[in-house]
Amino acid sequence: MAELPITGYFDRLSARPGEALAAYVSVRDGGDYRARLERLICGDPNPAGPGRRVEDLSGRYDRTFVGRRQKVALGSYARIDAMPPATGARLWTALICPGVIDREQAVIAQHDGDRAIVLLLTADGVQARLTWPGESVTLRVTVPLRARRWYRVWLAADPATGAITLGHAALAGGVVISRHAALAGGVVMSRHAALAGGGVTEAVVQGGVALPVAGTLLIAADDAAVPGRHFTGKIEAPTVRAGATDDAPILAAWDFARDIGGTGIVDIGPHGCHGRLVNLPARAMVGAGWSGAEHCWRHAPGDYAAIHFHADDLEDCLWETDFAFVVPDDLRSGCYLLHLTCAEGEDWLPFYVLAPRQGPRAPIAFLASTLTYIAYANHARGNCDAALRARMAAWGAYPHNADDYPIYGRSTYNRHDDNSGISLSSRRRPILTMRPGYLTFNDAAGSGLRHFVADTHLLAWLEDKGFAYDVVTDEDLDDEGHDLLTPYRIVLTGSHPEYHTARMLDAISAYIAGGGRLAYLGGNGFYWRIARSPALPHVMEIRRAEGGIRAWPAEPGEYYHQLDGQLGGMWRRGRRPPQQLVGVGFSGQGLFEGTYYRRLPASRAPEHAWLFAGIEEDIIGDYGLSGGGAAGFEFDRADPDLGTPDNAVILARSENPPASVTTVLEELLSHLGTVNGETPAALMRAEIVVFETPGGGMVFATGSITFCGSLWRDGFTGPVSRLLENVVRRFGGDMS
Repeated sequence: MAELPITGYFDRLSARPGEALAAYVSVRDGGDYRARLERLICGDPNPAGPGRRVEDLSGRYDRTFVGRRQKVALGSYARIDAMPPATGARLWTALICPGVIDREQAVIAQHDGDRAIVLLLTADGVQARLTWPGESVTLRVTVPLRARRWYRVWLAADPATGAITLGHAALAGGVVISRHAALAGGVVMSRHAALAGGGVTEAVVQGGVALPVAGTLLIAADDAAVPGRHFTGKIEAPTVRAGATDDAPILAAWDFARDIGGTGIVDIGPHGCHGRLVNLPARAMVGAGWSGAEHCWRHAPGDYAAIHFHADDLEDCLWETDFAFVVPDDLRSGCYLLHLTCAEGEDWLPFYVLAPRQGPRAPIAFLASTLTYIAYANHARGNCDAALRARMAAWGAYPHNADDYPIYGRSTYNRHDDNSGISLSSRRRPILTMRPGYLTFNDAAGSGLRHFVADTHLLAWLEDKGFAYDVVTDEDLDDEGHDLLTPYRIVLTGSHPEYHTARMLDAISAYIAGGGRLAYLGGNGFYWRIARSPALPHVMEIRRAEGGIRAWPAEPGEYYHQLDGQLGGMWRRGRRPPQQLVGVGFSGQGLFEGTYYRRLPASRAPEHAWLFAGIEEDIIGDYGLSGGGAAGFEFDRADPDLGTPDNAVILARSENPPASVTTVLEELLSHLGTVNGETPAALMRAEIVVFETPGGGMVFATGSITFCGSLWRDGFTGPVSRLLENVVRRFGGDMS
C-alpha cells in the first residue's frame, strides 16, 4: 500500500507549557528530516479567503533528525506468547463466522521454533498446514463456507500415528452438525467425506508428524514473527485439547466473554495461558448462541463471547519515538504544527497548547472538537477525483487525500471489507484529515473544508479581531471535567462538535448552569454518544444504534459499547437531546452547500438590539467559504418538545434550503408524518437562538455547520462577522 514520503503523529493532541509530546515519524525512503515549529492561524488555502496563514516559529524550534521507515502493521489478532508444553495428540478448534471468504485467512496458528500448524479459511473451504524439520503436509476440505454463517472448524493430529483430521461443520440453531473421527494406521492415506453443511478430510502420514510442543499461538493471524493472513469475521471459543478427540482434556480454552472491556483474553483452561489482543478488534459482539433475549452484554456476557477481527484494524502504529517536543513555558495557547520536511516531501503534525495549569488565562476558550476529528480521521469518501486533485494543486492545498492511503486506517464513517462498520478510531496514527490545507469537497461555492481545517476559520477570525483566547480540547474536557471551563467567561465551539461522552455533556451543562456563556457555532452537534477508556485514552468508540443519520447501522444486539458497557446511539435516545443543552438540534441534512438566514421580528426587539448592533440587513450570510452560505450542510432547529428552554428566542431562520436537503431520519415517522407534526419540508431549517439560564449563564447557537465559513466576506466583515463579534463582546464582558 502507498505510504507518504514523510509523516507521523504525536502521543496526544494537546499539552500545557512545560509538558512533553512524544513524536513518532516515518521517512519512507530514509535519510535526514527537519522539524520546525509553526503556529497555525488559518488552514484554508482558498485564495478567495484569508489564505493559509502560519506563524514561523522555527527560531523557537528547528531540529534535524535521522529518519527511517517505520512500518504500519494492519490487522487485529490475539496472541498467546507461551503455550503450555504438550507432546501428544492435539485438537485445535474454534467457532467462526467469516466476514469474507475470498482469500486465505488464518483462524489459529501455533509456532514453536521450526514446528508449526496453521488452520486456514480459504475461498473453497478450509485448509491445514503442518510443518516440521524437513517435512510438511497440507490438508484441504473443498466444501466452501458462506459469509455471515457460523461454523465449527477443527484440526486434529496425533504425532505417534501420523493421523490428521481437518473439518468444518455448520451450526444449526446453535448445535454443531459434525462428524469427527480420528484415524489410525501406519500407511499414508487420505479420505474426503462431505458433510451436511460441512466436510472432513482425514490422512495418515507414515512415520508420524512432529507438532509444536509449546511456543506461540495466534488467533486470527498466521505467523508469530510477522503476523499476516488476518481473519476478517467473528471467532468464538478457540480451544486446544490435549488429545485428538472432542472429549480430550482441555489444554487451553479462551473465553472471549470475559474482560470484554479490556484488551486481554482469558484462558479458562488449567494452565492460565492468557493472551492479548493486537489492534483492538471489536468486542461485545453477539456470538453463535445469541438468543436475542438480552441486548446488553453486561447482563448476559455468555451471549457475547465472539470477537470480530478485521484485516484492516489499526489501534496504534506502535512506532518508535523519534523525539520529545517540550512545549516552551512561554508558548501562548493556540494551535501549532511541527512542519516535517525531507528530500521527498513534507507533512505537518498538529497539536494544541493549553494555558498553563496555574494560569494566566484568556477570557475566551475555543473548545476544539478533537473527538469528532478522531471519529472522522482518514475518512475515505471516494470523491478525490481529477477535479478535486486539480484544485488541490492550483491552491497549493495539502497534496494527499485519505482515499489514497488505506495503510493509515480508516474512519468511523467507513466500513471494513466485510461491510461491518468501523466502530473504533485512534489518534495514534497519521491522520491526513487533520492537516492544514486538507480539502474534503470540491466546493463550487467555497473552500470545501471540514472539521480541523474548517475550525481555523474561527481561529483566524479571533486573531483578526484581536481577541485573546485559549484552546482546550474535547479530550481535556473529558479528562478534567467542569473545572477546565470555569476560568473562562465564554466558550466557543467549532463547526461540528458531534461526538460526546456523558462527562463532556455534564461539564458543559454545569458550566452554563453556573453562569458560563457558550456560543455553539456549528450544526449537528452533541449528537452521538461515544465511549472512552482510561486504559486506552487514544481511542474513541461509536456504536451507531437506534436510528439517526448513520454511515452504517450497528447490528442487532451490538448496541452497547465495549469500552464502557453503555448504550450507544444518539444522545436524543437517552433523553439528552441537543436542544436541552444549546437550544437547537439536528433537523436537516444535504450536500455541502448553503443558504442564508432571514432575521425574525424578535431580532429587532429592544432587548436583543445588542446582538444586531451595526447590522441593518434582514438577510444574514448569503455568502461564505463553506458551501456559499452561512446556513448549510447540516441544520439545527429549536424544539420545545425536545428541551429548548421556554425563554429561548429564535432570532433568525434559514430560507430556501438547497434541493439536496432532507429531513433527518429521527424526525420521520413515515414519508409524510413527523414526530412533532410539522411537514418534513418545514423541518429543513437552521435557527439562530439565544437564551439565558437561571444561574446567569447564556447560550448563543447558530444551528449550522457552515456558519463560521461566512465570517469572511472580503475580509472579516459583514453581518455574520459582526453578529459573532457582538456576541463575544457581550458574553465575554469588557475585553477591550
